[in-house]
Formats: sequence, C-alpha cells, structure tokens
Amino acid sequence: MKLRLLAAAALAAPALALAQAAAQPEAPPAAKSADKPAAKSADKPAAKAGKASAKPAAAGAIATVNGVVVPRSRADLMMRQQAARGGQDNDQMRALMREELINRELISQEAGRAGIAKNPEVQAQLDLVRQEIVVGAYIREWVSKHPITDADVQKEYDRAKAQAGDKEYRARHILLESEDQAKGMIAELKKGGKFEELATKNSKDGGTAGRGGDLDWNVPGAYDRAFSDAMVKLEKGKFSETPVQTRFGYHVILLEDVRPVKFPGLAEVKPRLQQQLVQGKIEELVKGLRAKAKIE
Repeated sequence: MKLRLLAAAALAAPALALAQAAAQPEAPPAAKSADKPAAKSADKPAAKAGKASAKPAAAGAIATVNGVVVPRSRADLMMRQQAARGGQDNDQMRALMREELINRELISQEAGRAGIAKNPEVQAQLDLVRQEIVVGAYIREWVSKHPITDADVQKEYDRAKAQAGDKEYRARHILLESEDQAKGMIAELKKGGKFEELATKNSKDGGTAGRGGDLDWNVPGAYDRAFSDAMVKLEKGKFSETPVQTRFGYHVILLEDVRPVKFPGLAEVKPRLQQQLVQGKIEELVKGLRAKAKIE
C-alpha cells in the first residue's frame, strides 16, 4: 500500500497557508516590543514554523506533537515515494511533508482517543496493509539476491525471436463448434460465399466475428500449433478446405497476406524482457512455496 499525501498538490498550498496563519503570534504589548528591535523579530523563523515547532524537535525527528515524536525517517520514506512518482526533493517539498506528517499525527492521536483502531474493519485493513508491506519487502530482497543477468535476457530474446520466425501473417477465421458445421461453411465458401459475411454471421469467436473474422497481423507462434501449421501452408487469398481442430473448436482459415516480420532490437525490448523474467522468477518462488506448504 502506497503512502499518499492527505491533500493533493492543489490543496497543499492552502493547507500550508492555514498552518502558517495559525502560527502568527498575537501583537506583543508596546512596552515589550520596544525591548527588541523590529528588524530582529522579522528574522525569526517561528512565524512560519507552526505551533508544533515552538519547541525544538528531538534528535532524529522533524517535529514533536503533544509529546509524540514524528521521526525523520518517516519523512525520508515519503520523499523517496514522491521521487519515485516524479516529485522533487527540495526544501519547499520537505516543508510540505513536515506539515502533512504533523497533520497526520494530530488526526492519528484523535483517532486513538476515539477508539478507531479497535474497529474490526480497521484492524482487518491494518493486517492486510502490514502483510502487503512485508510481502513486498521480502520479494524485493529475494529478487535482489536472484538477479536477472544480461545472459538471461539474451537467451529469452533469442528464444522469442526464434519463435516469431521471419514472417508474419494476416488471416481471418470462422470458429465453429463441430466438424460438420465447419465442413458446411467450407461448402458455402466454395459456392462463392464471402468469408467476412459468413464469419460475422456464424463464427463463435466473439472477439473477431464483428470484424469478419480478422485476426490482424501475427506470427505463427501466437496461435495453437494446429492452427499455425495449417495457416502457413495456405497460399495468399486461399482458405482451408478441411476443418482445423484446436482446443477452441473447428476453424476455417483464410490467409490474406504475408510479410517479413519486423522484430525489435534487443535494446528496445530489454526492459520488458527483464520485467517478464523477474515475474517468472517470482511465480516459480510462489509455486515452490505452495508445493512445500500444507494448504487446507
């Protein structure tokens, strides 16, 4: 679970302004103001610090709120999270972070007095958040100890490139439930029926029927082996004259065009390959843990 500022950027400035306004001291009596030059009082940072900074914060803290320390590590963590989302680490942002954390601490203390933390639903949410944080930390540490190497990426790239082949195909298909239905569709095509119209009316593939069975450009590896084997044997403009069976049903395939495949360079796809390989390692980790676990 990611920490987020309570106020969005548009509200952060007004919130800070309110905090600053609340920190403005009342006008001192004339006798006392005469004791100290006005120039020195203008230099004091207390006017912008807010009431919570009236006393120096404890070491390693950014503030103390009703005697409760707000640790600097909490602000540092929030800054890192902001930086990961493109935010800047500067004095202005850290000042906003400080005010935000003070506000959170005030509300947290009030919630504690109201007994909110004892609410069963809140307890369940806290347990879930804690688990998410611990799981995320463990996975990050595990991945750092089992890194993806350049050799791993190169091997996966070579495998994907070999699977893709050197050609890609644009095909249409009509998916039917039975072999007899597929044979009937082939007979209709041989009589001069238009493939797109027959696909729209009869195909059981809801994703392509509305497009006349159009499968767009794809490499053979994107399809079931039986489908791709039949497709690559067709001549452009021809359809399969025998039904092609896959786990989805029976297909009639029309090959519209063939062109050389444009496979991207390694540098272009390396980040995506790394992410896929990391995900694969995590899945293997989970499978191993499940295999050893007693799950009822």
